[in-house]
Amino acid sequence: MYSVKSNEGSEKQVEIKKDQLFVDGNLLDWDISRVSQHHYHLISQGKSYNLELVKADYQAKQLVIKVEDQEFELDVKDKMDLLLKKMGITAMATSTIAEVKAPMPGLILEIIAEVGQEIKKGDQLMILEAMKMENVLTAQGEGTISSIEVAKGDSVEKNQVLIKF
Repeated sequence: MYSVKSNEGSEKQVEIKKDQLFVDGNLLDWDISRVSQHHYHLISQGKSYNLELVKADYQAKQLVIKVEDQEFELDVKDKMDLLLKKMGITAMATSTIAEVKAPMPGLILEIIAEVGQEIKKGDQLMILEAMKMENVLTAQGEGTISSIEVAKGDSVEKNQVLIKF
C-alpha cells in the first residue's frame, strides 16, 4: 500500500496486486508502454496520454511527472512511512546525518559535493544513473563531509556508502 499526494493537494491510496493497480480501492483500467528513456504512453478509459518522468528523487520519495502539458509533483509514502505517520513519528530525531548510501545500484555520473563542505538538508550531492535515469542524490540532513567514498564513473550497489560525514 502506498499513499501518493500531488501538488494539487489530492491524496490517493495506491495498491499493487500482481499485475493490477488499485487507486482508492478501484481497479485502474490502463495500459502503459515505454516510448523512450523518460517518456511513456498511457491509455486509460479510452483516452490516450503522453507521460514524461521529469524528475525522480528516490531518497525523498518524490517524483515530477508531466501528463500532456501539465506537471504534477508527487510525494510517495510506503507502508513504513504510513506507519511512522500513524505513530506520530514524522521526522528523524536528529537533523544531522552520518552517511549517504546508494538508494539503488547504478553508476556515479557526477559528484557535486566536496570533502570539507558543509551540507544542509536538500543540498545536491551527486548524480547517480540507474535504469537509464539520472537521479540527483540530495542531503537528508545537515553535516560536514569528511570523505567521499566513490569517484565519478564508479559502479555502486544498493546501500553502498557514498559519503561520510
